Amino acid sequence: MTEPGATVGFAAGATGREAAATLEAGFALQTGGLADGPLLGLPLTELWYGLVFFILGTFLFLDGFDFGVGAIFATRSEASAREQLLAAIGPFWDGNEVWLVVFGGALFAAFPAVYANLFSRHYLLMFAILGALIVRGLAPEMYEQRHDETWQRWWGRAFVVGSVAAPLFLGIFAGNWLLGSTALVSLPSVVVGVALVALSTAGGAAFLGLKTRGRLQQETAAYGPKALVAYLALVVVAVGYLFATRPDLRGDLLSPVALGLVGASVVLGAGYVVAMRRESYVGALAATAGLTYGLVALVAALLYPVIDPVAGLTVADAIVSTLPLNLMSIGAALLLPLIFAYFVVLYAAFWGPVEEGEGYAGE
Repeated sequence: MTEPGATVGFAAGATGREAAATLEAGFALQTGGLADGPLLGLPLTELWYGLVFFILGTFLFLDGFDFGVGAIFATRSEASAREQLLAAIGPFWDGNEVWLVVFGGALFAAFPAVYANLFSRHYLLMFAILGALIVRGLAPEMYEQRHDETWQRWWGRAFVVGSVAAPLFLGIFAGNWLLGSTALVSLPSVVVGVALVALSTAGGAAFLGLKTRGRLQQETAAYGPKALVAYLALVVVAVGYLFATRPDLRGDLLSPVALGLVGASVVLGAGYVVAMRRESYVGALAATAGLTYGLVALVAALLYPVIDPVAGLTVADAIVSTLPLNLMSIGAALLLPLIFAYFVVLYAAFWGPVEEGEGYAGE
C-alpha cells in the first residue's frame, strides 16, 4: 500500500520535472530562434570583424599616449618633471590596458581559430609584449618606493624601455598578421612597429600638453610634430615597400578605401601639427586618435576578406556559429556602453592639469 506522503512526494517530483521540462522547452524555442539566423538580420560577421579591430584601435590610442609619455620621460632629467609625467598617466594607464584584454576576449569569442593560430604562431612575440607591459606597469610603482638616485635612475630606464618596447612589439605583431609572416620579425613589420612608437610619442606629447603647464608643457609638446612627421614618413615607407614587394596587395593598396585612409592620414597629420602650434591640445589628441584608428583600419581593409593569411581563413570561415554569435552580440550591446561610460567618468574626474609637486597616482 502506498503511503499518502509518498504519493504527494511523487506528485511534487513529477510536477517539478514537468516544470523543468517546460523551462527547457521554452529556452530551446528561444535559442532556436537565435540559431535560425543573424540577430535582426544584421551582418554580424562583418560587424564583429570591424569591432575586433575597433577595440584594437581603442587600445592603441588610449594606451598609446601612455607609451608616448614613457618615451618622453627619457628626455627629462629633473626629478620634479619626472614626477609630473608619472602623475599625468597615473590614473589612466591601468584602465587603458583593459582594452587589450577586451581585444583578446573579442578575438577569442568571435574568431577562436584565428586567436589560436596568431597567439601560438607568435608565442615569443606575445610574451615579449606582455613582458614590456609588465615592466611598464611595474616601473612607476617601484620608482616611487625609494627616493634614491640610483634606484630611481634604473627604474626610470625600465619605464622608458617598457613604454617603447610595448608599441614596437605590438606594431611588429600587427605587421606579421597583415603579411602572414611566420617569422618573429621582418623588415616591414619592424617599420610598422617603429611607426607605432612614433605615433605613440606624438599622442604622448599632445596628452602632456593637456596635463602640464609652463616650460615643461612647451618642451614636451615640441616632440609631437617631429614624432608625427616621422610616423607619416614610416607609413609611406611601409606602404611603398608593400607595393613593391607584394603584387597580391597592389590592388588593395590602390583601392578607394586604402587611398582614402592614406589621404585622411596626411590631412590628420597636418591638422595635428597646426593644432600643436596653436596649443590646441585637445584637437591634436583627437588627430592622433584618427591616425591610430586609420592605421588599424588600413590593416583591416588590406586583410579583408581574409583574416588569417597563413591558414587561408576568411572572415566567413573563421566566425563562430550563429547561436553563440547572436548571444555575444547581445552581450556586447549591453556591456560596451557601460565600459565607455566608465571611461568617460574616469577621464572627466582626472581631466585637469597636474600641478608641480604632485606625485604618481595623486601622491
